[in-house]
Amino acid sequence: MIQISALNKSFATVNGQLQVLQDINLHIQAGQRIAVVGSSGAGKTTLMHIMGGLDRPSSGEVFFEGKNLFTLKGAELDAFRNRAIGFVFQFHQLLPEFTALENVMMPLLIAGHSRAKARGPATELLAEVGLGKRLEHKPGALSGGEQQRVAIARALIQKPRLLLADEPTGNLDQRTSEEIFTLLDKLHCSHNLTMVIVTHNDKIAAQMDRVLRIVDGRVAADDLN
Repeated sequence: MIQISALNKSFATVNGQLQVLQDINLHIQAGQRIAVVGSSGAGKTTLMHIMGGLDRPSSGEVFFEGKNLFTLKGAELDAFRNRAIGFVFQFHQLLPEFTALENVMMPLLIAGHSRAKARGPATELLAEVGLGKRLEHKPGALSGGEQQRVAIARALIQKPRLLLADEPTGNLDQRTSEEIFTLLDKLHCSHNLTMVIVTHNDKIAAQMDRVLRIVDGRVAADDLN
């Protein structure tokens, strides 16, 4: 599904160029569950953002199902990302003034679907993640685990083939973290996903199909579980 070749990423700072990713080469097969681990600042999130088209590399190439991701620009890249890739972040990034249902509907509304057409799939997804009775609650009335379930439903509303999750349990207690991972694992199967999770949680990483360890911007280990 994903091929990354000779990927480098650096940022300009007052002290010169800061090299964040160095000569990354990866192949990710469709259907794999992959954990990306490493210390803070190692480059994990930057790699995920580039993989999802949220950031551009300084050099190198990223192919998604044979398509060179960074030959796409502007609205074309936005449309591809909205259609093919789902994102889940540590801090949910829900819109506080909208209900859980409206938050999940939002990607469909942005894509031009009517509210009537978006409501059904969003309602079904919220039921699937265990929030069928919380549709009209706003994020402030939901627990951290419930907010993350809304974020997961929103990530899946466009039926993406790839789910990218950046520390999806990093803000949660151990029990809730385990519940969220169990949910992600279930959704991986039921939605036929390829899943890449950035995590500091060794227990979660150990349950994935493959573990990529990033050290100083390089892939230091690539292990099958």
